[in-house]
Amino acid sequence: MENLTVIANASAPSDLPPLPTYTLSPVEPLISFIPDFYLSLLLPIAAYWILSMIFHYIDVYDIWPQYRLHTPAEILKRNHVSRYEVARDVIIQQIIQTVVGALLGLTEPEEVIGREDYDVARWATRLRLAQRALPKLLGLIGLNAAAISKNVSVSHPIIAGALAGGKYPFTMGLDVVSGSPIPAFANWEVVTAKAIYWYLVPAIQFSLAILFVDTWQYFLHRAMHMNKWLYTTFHSRHHRLYVPYAYGALYNHWFEGFLLDTLGASIGYKLAGMTARQGMIFFTASTIKTVDDHCGYSLPWDPLQHITSNNAGYHDIHHQSWGIKTNFSQPFFTFWDRLLGTMWQGETKARYERSRNAAQLKVDADKNE
Repeated sequence: MENLTVIANASAPSDLPPLPTYTLSPVEPLISFIPDFYLSLLLPIAAYWILSMIFHYIDVYDIWPQYRLHTPAEILKRNHVSRYEVARDVIIQQIIQTVVGALLGLTEPEEVIGREDYDVARWATRLRLAQRALPKLLGLIGLNAAAISKNVSVSHPIIAGALAGGKYPFTMGLDVVSGSPIPAFANWEVVTAKAIYWYLVPAIQFSLAILFVDTWQYFLHRAMHMNKWLYTTFHSRHHRLYVPYAYGALYNHWFEGFLLDTLGASIGYKLAGMTARQGMIFFTASTIKTVDDHCGYSLPWDPLQHITSNNAGYHDIHHQSWGIKTNFSQPFFTFWDRLLGTMWQGETKARYERSRNAAQLKVDADKNE
């Protein structure tokens, strides 16, 4: 894409500050030798296996046994699938994920930069227009905005300008071409507009995507457990792992993996109106959270296990035979379990202890044979 200059504000009302001209140019890749398109496909997979191998190393060498949710004997005796089969099926799902991600990426316009100041100015314009409603709104409750504005004009000129409907005579600027005076934004309008553009809008986008993914996964996940055909045909494969471990996070039937994880996250990304780079963060963060939820450890210094109550310990209950019809929420928050009464409420300590002892007895019996 060649650089494109856009002259803004051609038909804007003269009493509003003019919007700046901007020049669009292609975004430089985050990593110079990898186009963002390919990086967006590689990052979630790299994050999955790097984090999984870290937990696998901790697991194999039994580095922090005090934080284990399950013993090595349980991993050996309670799971009904080999590690090879788990890795194989995860790779199949990641191939599907990559194909869908590539198709999704091809629908995206080329990422450009250069209009950030223009977009900030548009938010400032919206703030200015919103202030015009203040006198009428205050009039509805019997307040005279013009009189109040006049009374505070010396001591609080910013408040006076807002009450006057966004009139700030002290903020006038000069037109760079003609030299004539033109309206300008107040400093607070620019600061607030920047906060909205750079922080509030992205926060809303990520919140919307997270809300959608949590909702999508809760109801589909719950349906997989409540419908016998769906469970036996698709979801039972994931529950061959009674003792979850990190790289088993995406061990699913390929169709379930596509439906719950890949499709759900893709729709959430589109609904939230994210940019491609926001998508990189969202998809990679979702992957890291999913791996962490299946890691098999309750690490006191792991921030992901404390940001929300939906963590490895919470999801592990769902993998137990006695908790399989509870704790459906994943991967971020637990509000659907709370609202719909599907959160586990019983004790767990004795149940986990019985499982540990039973698995150890089987290991000991094998040694004595």
